[in-house]
Amino acid sequence: MPQGLPHNPYFLSDLQPIARATAALPAAGAWDATSTVVLTAGMDHALIACAYQRGAAGGAYEIAVWVSMEASGANWARTTIYDPDAVAINTDSTSNIQREGIEYGAVGAGVEAVTYGPLAFNGAVERMMISARETGVVGTPGALGIYVYLT
Repeated sequence: MPQGLPHNPYFLSDLQPIARATAALPAAGAWDATSTVVLTAGMDHALIACAYQRGAAGGAYEIAVWVSMEASGANWARTTIYDPDAVAINTDSTSNIQREGIEYGAVGAGVEAVTYGPLAFNGAVERMMISARETGVVGTPGALGIYVYLT
């Protein structure tokens, strides 16, 4: 393989990984029991595409993106959101960082597709997984599929 090409197995394929096969979300607002691990070694970016069909009016879902910088996937960290403080001269600033959950609320009864990202991995993330749960009408969970496009 020429130098500089990513060593991710998805790079040389037309297939992009499925992080969650389209299926009903767990009942009672529970997170997925297991999440599919997606190999991201050598990739610079990941774009997450979700296809959701609500189970009832008011349906919504939340995803949480987890990454591991280790090839073994022994340690996982949840992606974060960053909120910078106002900068003022002669004053130290404190910015906020928090683990991020991404929520989407359906606006219609049909399948709705949304994308999130791209997330910048810059070749440093070896693996990722995405957990999901129903947050709208937890008694009638919708169906969700999650696809990852790596570059």
